[in-house]
Amino acid sequence: AGPGTMAEPGAAASGGRSSAADWGGFEDNVQGGGSAVIDMENMDDTSGSSFEDMGEMHQRMKEEEEEEAAEGEAGAAEEEDGEFLGMKGLRGQLGRQVADQMWQVGKRQASRAFSLYANIDILRPYFDVEPVQVRARLLESMIPVKMINFPQKIAGELYGPLMLVFTLVAILLHGMKTSDTIIREGTLMGTAIGTCFGYWLGVSSFIYFLAYLCNAQITMVQMLSLLGYGLFGHCITLFVTYNIHFHSLFYVFWLGVGGLSTLRMVAVLVSRTVGHTQRLVLCGTLAALHMLFLLYLHFAYHKVVEGILDTLEGPNMPPFQRVARDIPVVSNAVLNATAKAVALNL
Repeated sequence: AGPGTMAEPGAAASGGRSSAADWGGFEDNVQGGGSAVIDMENMDDTSGSSFEDMGEMHQRMKEEEEEEAAEGEAGAAEEEDGEFLGMKGLRGQLGRQVADQMWQVGKRQASRAFSLYANIDILRPYFDVEPVQVRARLLESMIPVKMINFPQKIAGELYGPLMLVFTLVAILLHGMKTSDTIIREGTLMGTAIGTCFGYWLGVSSFIYFLAYLCNAQITMVQMLSLLGYGLFGHCITLFVTYNIHFHSLFYVFWLGVGGLSTLRMVAVLVSRTVGHTQRLVLCGTLAALHMLFLLYLHFAYHKVVEGILDTLEGPNMPPFQRVARDIPVVSNAVLNATAKAVALNL
């Protein structure tokens, strides 16, 4: 009984310890962790009100909608501002492009103006000539050379022809002033320059075109030089006949001096043209135009007869007129007495 009783309390004690140990862990977990203990003092009494929760949610949703609407309006305004700024930016870009284009055009024109000296260098070979050479070519323009088998040489310079055209302008202007020529449209200077330069450039272009059709070997610069030096005879003839008023002297110079310069040009063109018909057409046209132009300059801008009459009689003298006279009435008695006296004497 003793050992048995001793064993039982021991078993009970061991059973109590094990149960205590098991519940002690549970109690520690419950009291020590605090996770399973609900603190009623810290709980809010209104946390379970569903109506207030819905009101708060509705208020929050309304505020969020208002905020979203305000953000949407701000975004739309920013988009409109962006579109407006984009249009302004596009216009500004177009303006800058136009300004850049205008600047480039102005710069290009300015560079062309500054490079004018380089363009003048192109014309320099046509005016690079010595005065001795010009004098020799002036004399050669009055001497026709009969050489048909080989092309005659033509000077490819424009200094001498240009000076001859200006000299012809001065002589023609002098003739128009001394003969009191009246120009209804324009001025004397403009008429003289237009007539001389028009003939030189116009006839040269026409003869060059005709030479191209007739298959003549001549360039435009050579044609200008040939016709320009051919005006040397015109200058001599007009200078003499504008100061010495005789028709016979003019016709002598017209056939002599003007004819020699024309024959010189005809000989050059004949040597550079193949075919009798082509030579006849080309040379006949040039000779006719050159000689008729000299006649035109003499008779159109120089009034010889009126100048001589003004020099001899004076510009203000009235013309001679016949004046009727009154015959006095003689009586019949006087006539009878006179007749009887004459009869007695006979």
